[in-house]
Amino acid sequence: MKAVKDLTINENMTIKELVKQFSETGGFSASKIAKASKIIKNMQSDKDCFKILSHPACIVSTGTRGLIRDLVKNRKIDAIMTTCGTLDHDLARLWKDYYQGSFMMDDKELHKDGINRLGNILIPNECYGEVLEDNLQPIIKKLHSERKEWSVHELIWAFGESIKDENGAEDTIIYWAWKNKIPIYLPGPLDGAWGAQLWNYWQMNRDFKLNLFEDDQDFYVRVTDAKKAGAIMLGGGISKHHVIWFNQFRDGLDYAVQVSTAVEYDGSLSGAQTREAISWGKVKKEASHITVEGDVTLILPLII
Repeated sequence: MKAVKDLTINENMTIKELVKQFSETGGFSASKIAKASKIIKNMQSDKDCFKILSHPACIVSTGTRGLIRDLVKNRKIDAIMTTCGTLDHDLARLWKDYYQGSFMMDDKELHKDGINRLGNILIPNECYGEVLEDNLQPIIKKLHSERKEWSVHELIWAFGESIKDENGAEDTIIYWAWKNKIPIYLPGPLDGAWGAQLWNYWQMNRDFKLNLFEDDQDFYVRVTDAKKAGAIMLGGGISKHHVIWFNQFRDGLDYAVQVSTAVEYDGSLSGAQTREAISWGKVKKEASHITVEGDVTLILPLII
């Protein structure tokens, strides 16, 4: 057994030094942050590992978008599994700003003023639905003229290429996904404003089609061809499940780090610990894995 050491902090300490101390102080969640950081470091240095990031859309409305963008830009991950809103926020913030607010603001007044509240992030109508409709429809029309049927991850790459000359394009996730040919998979592509614009266009152009089978096939091949696989899973839901589902076909993940605020006692996938996935064959029994409880916008920057 290792003795518990006291945490010491000084004004010259780096975040790296702080997180290293977490492994020695016996802090309840702090020690998990240190372990998660070590697992991800080992995953990054494993040249045989196919590295996956799964996350919900909401964090892309915050500054955490920049951290995800840099993981893609610097090729620290090989694929993203997420939800439609990731494209909503990534593209909307290309053309308009989001604003800081408070969880305690009056939602009736905000609605009257045409402002949507996402936690403590404020998103005026003109910065979301309106700007997306104005900018996405011409892109969709152009891409439809090039191809009638698209897999979703290839369509996202095409969007990334379409915005390459926009001011601020390099601040987006999808630009770098296209640039580095890192696939972004959306198992539920219509569940958001980006998908709604595709659906709106389809009303008058019924030969415009999405092929989700191609996306699942592409992800399946990448996962099963890899000698090893690892995942950083932020939150849960369909993004997390699609990652672990396909990894069961290769006998499970070799590395798994989950960050979630959800609890496990209600049986939810979002709250299910990584150890539960071992029983399903979705995480290997000898895998390096950890679940860290906490808000991704706080925990992920410390880990990375």
